[in-house]
Amino acid sequence: MRADPYHWMRRTDSPVLLAHLEAERLWYDTATGHLNSLVETLRSEMLGRVPATDRTVSWRLQGCSYYTALPAGREHPQLLREKDDSDTTEVLLDVNELVDDSGYVELGLSVVSPDQKWLAYSVDRTGDEVYELRFRDLETGADLPEVAPRTYYGGAWSSGSDQFFYTVHDDAYRPFQVWRHELGAPVADDVLVLEEPDERFELSIRATRSGALVVIWSESRDTREVWVVDAASPTSPPRSVGGRRPGVEYHAEHVVLPDGTDTLLLVTNDDATEFRLARCPVPSDSDQDHTSWSPARAERPDERLERVDGFAGHAVLSFRSQTQHRLRILPLDALDGDGIVIEPAFDRGTVEIGPNTDHHATTVTVEDQSYIEPPVWSAVSLRTGERTELLRRRAPGHHASAYVCESRSVPAPDGTPVPVTLVRHRDTPLDGTAPALFYGYGAYEAVYPDQEWDPAIPSLLDRGVVYVHAHVRGGGEGGRRWWLGGRLEHKQNTFTDYAAAADGLAGLVDGERLATRGLSAGGLLQGAVFSQRPDRWRAVVAEVPFVDVVTTMLDASIPLTITEWDEWGDPRRREDFDWMLAYSPYDNPPSGPRPDLLVTGALHDPRVMVFEPAKWVARLRETDPGWSPRCLFRVETGAGAHVGPAGRFAHLGYEAEIYAWVLDRLRPGND
Repeated sequence: MRADPYHWMRRTDSPVLLAHLEAERLWYDTATGHLNSLVETLRSEMLGRVPATDRTVSWRLQGCSYYTALPAGREHPQLLREKDDSDTTEVLLDVNELVDDSGYVELGLSVVSPDQKWLAYSVDRTGDEVYELRFRDLETGADLPEVAPRTYYGGAWSSGSDQFFYTVHDDAYRPFQVWRHELGAPVADDVLVLEEPDERFELSIRATRSGALVVIWSESRDTREVWVVDAASPTSPPRSVGGRRPGVEYHAEHVVLPDGTDTLLLVTNDDATEFRLARCPVPSDSDQDHTSWSPARAERPDERLERVDGFAGHAVLSFRSQTQHRLRILPLDALDGDGIVIEPAFDRGTVEIGPNTDHHATTVTVEDQSYIEPPVWSAVSLRTGERTELLRRRAPGHHASAYVCESRSVPAPDGTPVPVTLVRHRDTPLDGTAPALFYGYGAYEAVYPDQEWDPAIPSLLDRGVVYVHAHVRGGGEGGRRWWLGGRLEHKQNTFTDYAAAADGLAGLVDGERLATRGLSAGGLLQGAVFSQRPDRWRAVVAEVPFVDVVTTMLDASIPLTITEWDEWGDPRRREDFDWMLAYSPYDNPPSGPRPDLLVTGALHDPRVMVFEPAKWVARLRETDPGWSPRCLFRVETGAGAHVGPAGRFAHLGYEAEIYAWVLDRLRPGND
């Protein structure tokens, strides 16, 4: 039995805990008051790189163009439409008008119906990711009276635009049901389409680009099953595409082959660690299993195949190779060929498929960006691969040529090369004199963030700080094998990779002035390296950190716990318990001198419950009272989400706070 003196903090509705969190926030505000001027300076700089008005690239749907735009001085976007036969621009949804007294609003989905007469949209006003689903008449602008009060991400219209499929999550925030709503009918009459009884699995839903099918899939960390529903016959039952086999993942995209055959293209790891492309018929009137699959494109071990997008005549593959994301265009009658590879337009950047809703398009919209280059959207010919720029996001006052983005690698203790990306001002030398801020994630085979433009980062670079993204095992930078090498019993590799990156770069940057930052699973990374290598860091920022690993994974009542066993382990098994306990930050406070620590949390966060960071902070202070004033807990006690405040201005204000604290700690001589 493990003693836990802070178990009482799990009562998130307790007045005692709420008072404690309020006191923590007051202490944070007081302790950082001397940084207010710097925060305002940083916030002003960051906002200066954001255009007063902004918009996304448009996407096409039957004679109309849709896009989102940010009006001057507003926090949230509008959804707009321009019809080919009209000069007017329609505002279909203004998210700013949805803000209530909480001051927080976040869209879960916004999906226009195929006949373009209706908009399904959902709204969260607390940050707990419980979304209220509504339906808007786009001819009158009025919302229908029917409201689904508890929905999740993802949705799909029937081809007749009279039925809408949506997901619902349970009390553990697991999306476990798909429902179908008929426009004009009471929500109480909605029909349950599919329910997932296995608590390790979550349901998702989308429509195919062709408009012919609604795709539903259920997935755990390493297993997936896919069903399809005829969009033209929405009351028909879902039909399984390939059944469910432990350890086998697949996803389905609908295409029509040149001979007119309806086909599903499948991205799967069935007998292919880095995934391959298969094909199978669309199940007609009953479930089918994997014996209906046939090979379409073999696995390439140096390419992690991530997804396939189907168009009339072509497929676009998204894959990762040598840590970078790329695209490959293939004719449907030559899926096993080399096709046309679309490389990132920027050095150390990424290229991804953009919004593409037109199944019959002859071009595909792609998005390029990097740490120092704002996004650029281009139309790429499906036949030739020729790029034509469509839209470039402006960043006033920012000059990408003033900065350098480069790659290095350092050896982990077991000899594995760990890639790192360094971003710096061109005038900042790599001679061991510059401070650095490290960033890492290392979980779920995710690349977070993936070489993304961030208007906040130049404020660090302009002050001589080197930004370092360490691509540690557990993430997806090196493909499926990279994830497997930092998962379950191999999780310690994530932490030793990160420490090795810092050790290996000391000498290029100032090893005495290193800060580190990470969020959620990346917050666990920060907690682990804070405990295991406190000597390495001047300051640590652990945002909404998952740090009480064993206790949380032992409690199936906590949101998302059961679905996480395949990522972290099930501590009910002794072997899993031992490896999780060995690195759990809550159970392993550091010995010896500690770096300064800034922890964040949010009362309504459903992903990392607020008691995790609250308990960890309390435990750390208890075990080193003399250090405790150097530990701050910035907690959102009102509306607020897992990733911080919503809205472009509010979120940059949050970034300014974090960077002000980091810069203050990295000052020369600040020990």
